[in-house]
Amino acid sequence: MKKQAHSHMSRVDQMGQAIARRLNEHASELPHDISERLRAARMQALSVRKREPALAFEPQLATAGGPSLGSLEGFNVWNRLGSALPLIVLLIGLAFIHVAQNEHRSIELASIDAELLTDDLPPDAYTDPGFLVFLKSKPVLEKAPD
Repeated sequence: MKKQAHSHMSRVDQMGQAIARRLNEHASELPHDISERLRAARMQALSVRKREPALAFEPQLATAGGPSLGSLEGFNVWNRLGSALPLIVLLIGLAFIHVAQNEHRSIELASIDAELLTDDLPPDAYTDPGFLVFLKSKPVLEKAPD
């Protein structure tokens, strides 16, 4: 269907171009008053002709189902709240992640502290430089399960 419409339009274009070519060949032979009347008729036809809408390349932001941000018509409290709602949700989510990570970190530190305090060695042994040399020179033997 598209192919037929395209071929029909191309035939119409070819015929129009042929007619225009024939008219242009004999345009120089016309008397001056006739060529002036034709020029005036052409100018009149061009002024009456429908103009094609010009494409404006002006960026515009539009909200779904609402006014664009470029115009302030209808930009009431509910629209402002709707615009700010994603930001509020994002901030609440970030705060929740921060609290969860801090809690996880404090649980890890508490478990390390509990292991240090319940170990057979006193905590001062870990700060003794001689103990660190002892650990590096001698492998620690695993306790046998009871």
